[in-house]
Amino acid sequence: MRSSLLLLLAAPLLLANADVTASTAPETPPPPNQSVERSSEVKAMLDAAMKAGDEGAVNAIVKYAKAADKERAAQFESTASAWKRERREAAERRLREAKFLDLVKGRAELGGYFTTGNTETLGLTGILDLKREALRWRHKFRVQADYQESLGQTVRERYLAAYEPNWKIDDRAYVYGAAQFESDRFLGFDERYAISAGAGYSAVKSPALTLDLEIGPAFRYTDFVTAPTERQIAARGKLDLDWKLSKGVTFSQDASAFVEQQNSTITGKTALRVKLFGPFSTQMSYAVNYESAPPNGRKSTDTTTRASLLVDF
Repeated sequence: MRSSLLLLLAAPLLLANADVTASTAPETPPPPNQSVERSSEVKAMLDAAMKAGDEGAVNAIVKYAKAADKERAAQFESTASAWKRERREAAERRLREAKFLDLVKGRAELGGYFTTGNTETLGLTGILDLKREALRWRHKFRVQADYQESLGQTVRERYLAAYEPNWKIDDRAYVYGAAQFESDRFLGFDERYAISAGAGYSAVKSPALTLDLEIGPAFRYTDFVTAPTERQIAARGKLDLDWKLSKGVTFSQDASAFVEQQNSTITGKTALRVKLFGPFSTQMSYAVNYESAPPNGRKSTDTTTRASLLVDF
């Protein structure tokens, strides 16, 4: 809102200055007092945008001010560049000096679900996501539990714990490690452990849209309910997409795959999150778990539809 107001106030001034520059012959420049006054007003707009910490507004004002006042273009650009450099250095200094817990952010999710496939029932789900974003390191941790009883019988029981450290090579590329534990006897396995390492890249990185891609080798150990234990080398791939459709609405698409000779696993989750108030949001999601070669008597695909309440902290 503040950036829009700044640009609305600045637009008439910058356009007027541009018209004067375009319509006046080189040998008859604008009166000195008028030129100085307009430059002062542009500088005031630039100072206001920098004080507000709005880098988008700063870039827009500099762009049009350079076209409108070529004599002082270098001064405007130099001022903005110095401000952005100092701002970046201050942010990096805060990250270096911060305590471990100061950079931890989390999200808790509690909701209901409806499943089809190996089980058809209603139940509850709980998910906890933690993330720590530092200067060079990023840590992600997730715990998830789904459990349901019906008429004294357990009909849904799934547990997951995952940890992923990332080391940032630059602003987009990174190296990842990943360790994951799963248990889902209704999908056919009591325990499954997976470890992986590889390369990641932020293919799209903007305030409205982010897309992270990962690929690397993996090793999986699976203790099936009714089949022999498997130890397999696999290839792992992962996709994380977040798209802010508006200020309070976010669409996300997460997908991962373990491809191996005996049995491959593909998981995906599509979600639409709507901000309510404060730290609270609501989310509708649809998740798919696919096993290419499940044990005898088990279906290859499970789906989960969730309606959840989320709390950010």
